[in-house]
Amino acid sequence: MKSDPASASSQVKSSTPAAVHLQTIGPEEAGQRLDNYLLRWAKGVPKSHVYRIIRSGEVRVNKKRAEPTTRLIEGDIVRVPPIRVALPAQVAAASTAQTQSRARGYSDKMPILFEDEALLIVDKPAGLAVHGGSGIALGVIETLRITRPELKFLELVHRLDRDTSGVLLLAKKRSALVELHRQIREGQTDKRYYLLAHGEIKQGAAVMQLKFPLHKYLLANGERRVRVDPEGLPSHTALRVTKTMQRDGVAITLAEAQLKTGRTHQIRVHLQKLGHAILGDDKYGYEDQDKSIKSKRLYLHAHLAGFTHPRTGEKMRIESPLPAEFTAMMKNFD
Repeated sequence: MKSDPASASSQVKSSTPAAVHLQTIGPEEAGQRLDNYLLRWAKGVPKSHVYRIIRSGEVRVNKKRAEPTTRLIEGDIVRVPPIRVALPAQVAAASTAQTQSRARGYSDKMPILFEDEALLIVDKPAGLAVHGGSGIALGVIETLRITRPELKFLELVHRLDRDTSGVLLLAKKRSALVELHRQIREGQTDKRYYLLAHGEIKQGAAVMQLKFPLHKYLLANGERRVRVDPEGLPSHTALRVTKTMQRDGVAITLAEAQLKTGRTHQIRVHLQKLGHAILGDDKYGYEDQDKSIKSKRLYLHAHLAGFTHPRTGEKMRIESPLPAEFTAMMKNFD
């Protein structure tokens, strides 16, 4: 998917009129620190300025001075002095008919796998970033905020790489977000991916335990990369081979990867280190081999998410079917 033309400028020159703002804290904002609340509300305002107006007493909570660490309670009234909030390009773009049309198009390609009052779980297509950023005006979160304006709170629970498809969790309540983050942090979630890898992965045990330490770094152009490094952070992927296929002496492997940790590009780098890079991986893969078998995408798909529902306590198991590109590629090797 190409970069969104609506993102040509990184900053909108106009800004919102400066005025005193009185914000009433609702249930979704309750429990946040004052500084974190203001940093989120006043996007585009330098962090140093936000802390200055708090410490100077210009920000008041229930007409009283407050510290940056003050915890907000539902019903609190926060007074914010006049500040100009610059609008990021993707926020301003949301008001244009063209962007709204584009968002509807993206939404139509993103089936809802589960939704209730606390959660929204979608099947993210490959090629769509989870959030806007450099060169991208619309990601999943911007798309859903435009197409679902009735949702007063919506945040990503976790992330998927732009070229990875599959199950993506979003929270519609702050309490749900906090609880799911706790489950992820304490290793109480189950995230599994299907992948197609180059070559025949010969598996001695039922499950291979890949524990290569990973180090994140930047290329000269600022692009993010990850490599296996003894000084890197510990990481753990459990890999189970499902099927191997061959055609004209060329082999590929269908496998399931279960994340035990959630490092950046973890599965992709672990498979590269194993000597079996994922098909269509333009960062860690084999370009010549991808061209010869006509890889159309990164063949990595988040097919299952298991967790405990943050409201009901029910054990959840959300699954996404194998994409058509996977089955088409495997048919070429049958």
